[in-house]
Amino acid sequence: MSEKLYTPELLGLATELADFPFDDGFSFAAEVRSQSCGSSLIAGFDVIDDGIVIRTGMTVTACAMGQAASTIFVRHVKGRDCEGISNALAAISDWLAGTGSEPDWPDIALLQPALDYPARHGAILLPWRAAHEALCKPVAGSVAAV
Repeated sequence: MSEKLYTPELLGLATELADFPFDDGFSFAAEVRSQSCGSSLIAGFDVIDDGIVIRTGMTVTACAMGQAASTIFVRHVKGRDCEGISNALAAISDWLAGTGSEPDWPDIALLQPALDYPARHGAILLPWRAAHEALCKPVAGSVAAV
């Protein structure tokens, strides 16, 4: 079971998170937790005036699937805004629930093996949930916990 779910490519993604550390200097941040598995993530963002992400960092305490999803998120969030993140969150949620097609987010296909493992879906959604909380419901200079 785990060999099918945790491919070498997916496991390799987790090491990239070290390139995107969280620090207290981010303008917007949120902390989220998965109710299904207990994984957690703190994400911070800096944006330019029109809400476009220019920098992000994370602290991730999650399974390999949650770490891989976080890497996929952080690789491609730069240049996106609240609307793009909200749309991606909805599309990924639908995809994981089996009610939508593969979302338009680069590298998301690497998470395909997790579709049959609903216990991992909460961890996968963490980075998009954190970005939504931080950027679409922002309280500048504080960490929103959900």
